[in-house]
Parts: sequence; C-alpha cells; structure tokens
Amino acid sequence: MAYENDALCFMVDERVPFTNNQAENDVRMTKVQQKITGCLCSDEGAMTFCRIRGYLSTCCKQKVSSSEALRLLFQEKIPDFV
Repeated sequence: MAYENDALCFMVDERVPFTNNQAENDVRMTKVQQKITGCLCSDEGAMTFCRIRGYLSTCCKQKVSSSEALRLLFQEKIPDFV
C-alpha cells in the first residue's frame, strides 16, 4: 500500500491523533443537543449554544479545563492562550 506508513503513523508517534476527523467531533455536541431537545428553538438560542460550545471546545484544545474556562468567563477574563 502506498500510504500504509502514513496511515499507521499514530501507532508509533503519540503526537499523531488516531483520527483526523476533528471537525466531526466538534459538531457532534450540536447534533446531540438537537436530538435531546428536538430542535434548537430559536436562531438566537442556537447562536448562543454554538458560541458557548465553541468557546469550551477551543479552551479544551488549549488545555484549559471547562470549569476553569467558565470561571474565567463569569469573571469577564480571557484565558492566557488568547
């Protein structure tokens, strides 16, 4: 196979993620929210949900816990990575 070494790179290098499907993972919570509630009831509610979810997702990727991210948010501060 032409790309076998590239496809299996995650097995020898811990920095390489098992999947390259980060976009799908980022969108998954929005779909779960829609399934639980039946919909995102308003455009404003959907925008608010996406804004909060995006903030928490970005913080998580930058090694800031969700609880720390929310604490900073309610204190009107920004995380150090910004």
